[in-house]
Amino acid sequence: MGKTLQAQHFNYFIRQAPMTVQIKTAEEIEKMRTAGRLAAEVLEMIAPFVQPGITTDALNQRCHDYIVNEQQAIPAPLNYHGFPKSICTSVNHVVCHGIPNNKPLKDGDIVNIDITVIKDDYHGDTSQMFSVGTVSEKAKRIIRISQECLHKGIELVKPGTRLGDIGFAIQHHAEVNKCTIVREYCGHGIGRGFHEQPQVLHYGKRGSGMPLEAGMTFTIEPMVNLGKRHVKLLDDGWTVITKDRRLTAQWEHTILVTDDGFEVLTRRSDEHF
Repeated sequence: MGKTLQAQHFNYFIRQAPMTVQIKTAEEIEKMRTAGRLAAEVLEMIAPFVQPGITTDALNQRCHDYIVNEQQAIPAPLNYHGFPKSICTSVNHVVCHGIPNNKPLKDGDIVNIDITVIKDDYHGDTSQMFSVGTVSEKAKRIIRISQECLHKGIELVKPGTRLGDIGFAIQHHAEVNKCTIVREYCGHGIGRGFHEQPQVLHYGKRGSGMPLEAGMTFTIEPMVNLGKRHVKLLDDGWTVITKDRRLTAQWEHTILVTDDGFEVLTRRSDEHF
């Protein structure tokens, strides 16, 4: 679940985040590994159910029940500053923070499912794109490019890399593929707090920004649009859409900076990092 840079109602995310970056202890890292693994397992559990005809409300209920009853954990989005559901489901031109509802998914839809689990006070945050039935070539393309953008960012993570290097790599890959990066929402530090420092922008200049240190944990979660980068916040105060209503896609992982590189704390079993 991303943090905003501009939308007014999200400003408390930034104000409430500690001003200093939290370097995690070995004990905290183990708790982060557990929370990250659980978040990944929720996505693996829900994948077979993302089919034409199911509602995002039904997906939400399955995820909620699994997190609470099977994992004995807490779905972080539920009641977070008033968010009414346990997961975010963002369909087609919804950029992020889509609220699950009773509208059935249809053949050709694409949907991002964003999961954040709290276990032993620590958060694991991840999201994945799903294709519903048979989707268009444009849909396949934006899903692929957005995942590539995530991977480009992750591959740079190591001590000494600057946040601007990550943002530049993500932005460059999107733009050379004739796509755009949403700039109003960003990745974020994560740990005991849902949204901590630093802010992780998905655009930027090489050599700029904070250098990474071992023990930092944060999300990378680029939102990539087929059309223009501009977005609109709907009247529900949460749902963000592309202004031109063209397709958008997002993938997210929680990352640990290690002594010599990175560890993807929310890695799913089908992924190789």
